Amino acid sequence: MPLDEVTVTRKIVERFSEEFLNSIDVDVVITGAGPASLTAARYLAKAGKKVIIFERKISPGGGMWGGGMTFPVMVVQEESKDLLEEIGVRLSGGEDGYYTADSVEASAKMIAAAIDAGARIFNAISVEDVIIREGRINGVVINWSTIGVAGLHVDPLSVRSKFLVDATGHDCEIVHVVQRKVGRLKTPSGKIEGEMSMWAEVAERLTVENTIEVYPHLYVAGMACNAVMGAPRMGPIFGGMLLSGKKVAELILARL
Repeated sequence: MPLDEVTVTRKIVERFSEEFLNSIDVDVVITGAGPASLTAARYLAKAGKKVIIFERKISPGGGMWGGGMTFPVMVVQEESKDLLEEIGVRLSGGEDGYYTADSVEASAKMIAAAIDAGARIFNAISVEDVIIREGRINGVVINWSTIGVAGLHVDPLSVRSKFLVDATGHDCEIVHVVQRKVGRLKTPSGKIEGEMSMWAEVAERLTVENTIEVYPHLYVAGMACNAVMGAPRMGPIFGGMLLSGKKVAELILARL
């Protein structure tokens, strides 16, 4: 069959338009597509909720692809290994309580599992602002990531959601936006506490404990939790982030 360039263009625009229009009024928006996000999206979608992830970069997966210092190996502990095993990620070790996985395999399978569950991932789109109605988060304001890189003044579009999860990692970008808008968060000081130095043992536990609602209908997950709540970073150990993703999904499902 001969190929026609315009038909190819039409197919791309038609499919994207259909999927995007079906994603502008949803149950949950997750910002950032790292391990916590992908885990949360999978559990939310499996429960029948309409969930989308906005990832500002081309490739979802966050810092998982690079493992530790670009060695494509990631570490998880006993408490979290089942979250990888249930999606077919092969683990090694375990005799001492540490399990290793191929970070490329884990990233690919977590992305596929979230999509297979029904979550929708939009890459190259940044969340630049939030919508607040009656004292709670009511949606997000989005733009193409390339618009920001180019420094162009182009008005954004809006997406409505019942809940929002900031899983943007160390930068906790969405919480910074909300702090500027509302002035006070549900943190000890009312502000972003800031991330402390690396301490894996403490950080792994606190990543899960700090997976909380920091403003009505805004939750934090993954490394953003410790950055917002003033806890240490954990390095290339991913169990806490996986467990954080599962916890935030459970917290939101209990309310939906």
